Amino acid sequence: MTAPAVAGAAAATANPYGLMAALEQGGAMAWGVFITLVVMSAASWYVMFVKVIEQQKILNQAKRTRATFWGNPTLKDGAAKLDKNSAFRQLVDDGLRAQEQHGKLEDHVDQSEWIADSLNRSQAAINAKLATGLALLATVGSVAPFVGLYGTVIGIYRALIKIGAAGQASIDAVAGPVGEALIMTALGLAAAVPAVIFYNWLVRRNKVVAEQIGAFAADLHGYMVSGGALKPQIAGRTAPALKASSPAPTPKA
Repeated sequence: MTAPAVAGAAAATANPYGLMAALEQGGAMAWGVFITLVVMSAASWYVMFVKVIEQQKILNQAKRTRATFWGNPTLKDGAAKLDKNSAFRQLVDDGLRAQEQHGKLEDHVDQSEWIADSLNRSQAAINAKLATGLALLATVGSVAPFVGLYGTVIGIYRALIKIGAAGQASIDAVAGPVGEALIMTALGLAAAVPAVIFYNWLVRRNKVVAEQIGAFAADLHGYMVSGGALKPQIAGRTAPALKASSPAPTPKA
């Protein structure tokens, strides 16, 4: 069989109602919907992978912090054992900074309240960073089906035009536009469904991470305002007392 004959046989057996054929028949609008859905899907998958890695990193840091931080003689020594960019290192640094700044205040503010406010602000900053990107997943999950529906409407509209031009509902006339409409619907759902599933899952994991950070901040606050008298329980034993950079305030009568 000659080369032209092979090419002709391949063209004859090619699917005339596939994705590329639908995009070629749909023109600029079909390509616009397709590219929009591909970009939305790619962006959502990128956010999914980045957030999963980020969350798992903090969860691993929480395990290491529980195992290594509380056994050090001072808070600064414990902070030095944590990763420089760790969320838990940020909490310790902010707590120590607030403790040092308290002595410079002209108006009387309770040290416990001042440190607690600083730790709360630090937790809020960490939680806000964790939530970054989730809005994109929510947007893709809610908008992608409508983008696909727009492509569906365009495909049905083109099918009706062909029916009107032909004067009868021929299968050959409407198969292409109807196939294009169904493909756009499927693409919209393919972009939206993973985004919705991962959004709900990542929000739940964010709550777990926030609980870990909140528990560490509460233990840290107790240590700092009690001079080490309040000790968290670690693996069934009480952690040794850590010394803060400055003594805890003396309770007033």
